Amino acid sequence: METDIYLEVAMEAAREAGLMLKENLSASREIIYKGEVDLVTNFDNRSQKMIFDRLFKNFPDHDFVAEEGLDQTKGSAYRWIFDPLDGTTNYAHRFPFFSVSIALEFNGQIVSGVVYDPTRDEIFSGIKSEGAFLNGDKIEVSTVDDLDKSLLATGFPYDLRESEENNIAHFNHFVTRAQAIRRCGSAALDLCYVACGRFDGFWELKLKPWDVAAASLVVQEAGGHLTDFKNQEFSIHSHETLGTNGLIHQQMLDVLRMTKGPEDRV
Repeated sequence: METDIYLEVAMEAAREAGLMLKENLSASREIIYKGEVDLVTNFDNRSQKMIFDRLFKNFPDHDFVAEEGLDQTKGSAYRWIFDPLDGTTNYAHRFPFFSVSIALEFNGQIVSGVVYDPTRDEIFSGIKSEGAFLNGDKIEVSTVDDLDKSLLATGFPYDLRESEENNIAHFNHFVTRAQAIRRCGSAALDLCYVACGRFDGFWELKLKPWDVAAASLVVQEAGGHLTDFKNQEFSIHSHETLGTNGLIHQQMLDVLRMTKGPEDRV
């Protein structure tokens, strides 16, 4: 694996912030609710500042956007998109499944990405057209070709108590068709687990660009396939994310189509 300067700095930033989060997992924390179940901790903000400071020091002319209100636009062709703590609810409850996600976009295309899991010291990375890696070793998606034998992952949107489009119907359809489903709480890690073959497929609604930017590149570079629920081209701005090993993609699309959308409801 050859590491370019952008990926090298992103890895350094992810490790630094991730280790800070790990060290403070058992510490007391301030929790602010952005919605009924959507929350942020003081460590989200601390992680975001650490990442931004390192990236800005190395690339002061680049643009930046991150989950906790950071949006710095200068009109650069380069834009960093990052989530300082993907899995905040887990972290707030001291459940050790969370990650730091950092991606670099060039002229609207994700060209490198890093997802770091500090509790397992696993760093997933991808470089456009150069492959996907776990701790420097090349990774590939699984070879499972039957949904019935597949381990899937998903998540639920933060407005599930208010919106009818809440993934519950999809979950009910998949739970009797897949071998099993996991709901771990970090979309970035879920997608990286698809990339390295731990999961065979993942679907979720209403994810944000910082949730999927880095991990989507890792999946694609590992040989996986990404679309929306209608099999249209994937975008980090998409309302729907379906990521698979490619072999069960159509089978998952068929199940997703069993659920009527809001436009079909009377």
